[in-house]
Amino acid sequence: MIGTGRLSAGILALVLAGLSPVTGAAQSLGDTLSTAYRNSGVIEQNRALLRAADEDVAVAVAAVRPVLNWSASVTRDFSSAVTGGSFGREVDTVRTAAGIALTSELTLYDFGRNRLAIDAAKETVLSARESLVSVEQDVLLRAVAAHMNVRREMENVALRENNLRLIREELRAARDRFEVGEVTRTDVALAEARLASSRSALAAARGNLRQAQAEYLNAVGAEPGPLVPPARVPNTAASLEAAKRIALREHPQIRAAQREAAVADINVARAEAAQKPTVSLTGRLQTSGTFASDNYSKGGQIGLEASGPIYQGGRLTALVRQAIARRDAARSNLHVVRLQVEQRVTDAFVSLQVAQAALASSDEQIRAARVAFNGIREEASLGARTTLDVLNAEQELLDARAVRISAVADQYIAAYSLLSAMGLMTANYLNLNVPIYDPSEYYNLVKDAPLPSQQGEQLDRVLRALGKE
Repeated sequence: MIGTGRLSAGILALVLAGLSPVTGAAQSLGDTLSTAYRNSGVIEQNRALLRAADEDVAVAVAAVRPVLNWSASVTRDFSSAVTGGSFGREVDTVRTAAGIALTSELTLYDFGRNRLAIDAAKETVLSARESLVSVEQDVLLRAVAAHMNVRREMENVALRENNLRLIREELRAARDRFEVGEVTRTDVALAEARLASSRSALAAARGNLRQAQAEYLNAVGAEPGPLVPPARVPNTAASLEAAKRIALREHPQIRAAQREAAVADINVARAEAAQKPTVSLTGRLQTSGTFASDNYSKGGQIGLEASGPIYQGGRLTALVRQAIARRDAARSNLHVVRLQVEQRVTDAFVSLQVAQAALASSDEQIRAARVAFNGIREEASLGARTTLDVLNAEQELLDARAVRISAVADQYIAAYSLLSAMGLMTANYLNLNVPIYDPSEYYNLVKDAPLPSQQGEQLDRVLRALGKE
């Protein structure tokens, strides 16, 4: 048996140290989230895609403006001929001419087709903005999981290291008692076996920590430093129903699906308008002359032109049917997205409740395991318990502490997962210490298809600030 009196006085301190939370300095969860927001290549990629969608508005706006084109040509004509006045000789003729022309075209009426294209482009921009918010949520939630998982594994390593030191003390005490005949060789062998198991568990914990650190680097874009525990669990929603109501109102995937459905509606109207005629105003100015003389000509024309389809092999009606089918698909997608968001809210809410219950249970488990461990060690000193009983009680206390470490991490991850499912996991809502990207700044500069002007110079400055020019 292992008696209390023969154990080192530091063993109980080692047990308590193993049960104390591991604290570090400096890097909070907010720091991690801010770093992930600043370093994310995925966010930067989707910002670029959003700027590309902004330019589609400028392209659509250009279609309702006059189109001016110029052309210039230089031609050289040469020929050889035998005529009656050449007395049978071949006469060469060379003539060089030049011309320049300016053409213009303006669509006067197209049954709203170009205006509908502008509306569709604007709705697409709004959808792309919501997609950017979704990406931001994913990046920040991944950063939360990375932060908490590194902390989880750091605490597990510290717990296993303390446990290994404790078992070494117990093994040393068992060998001392074996030398004086108080315990058998079996007790020593049990302690040796538990020591080997503890070493294996410590190696596994260190491996898990290295994996968690690698995921942190990938998710955040920087190596993890000493990570401090979050100050508190974030506020979410008082009930599942409240969480769903917020999600249906705020979640970017639902908003993006609504915009996509609006685009599909507009595209049906565009396809129908494409079957109707277009009225355009056209103009042309030109001048031409030859290099061999001072003669030249110049002139111009202006006119109204109406054109429309008569028969295109069924292509236009097929495009209308296709647009209607895509509209139906977009509406169905909105319904599917709504159900998916509601399910994610439910899953996250339940996961948070489970994590909170597990944390409360682990605290009670630790209390009971500590009482049992102390009692069994006391009973062992009186000969009523074996070394195996003491080692098993110690393992129960170790397992209870490990459960609590995971429960704390799971609680924070579940809480932030619920925020994400509600559509609130954004840098703005979390009040991160980062410059918040304003998607409207670039849009406002390009939406009117600016020409080289003061507005164009502002756009150039924005591009230089983004590092794109």
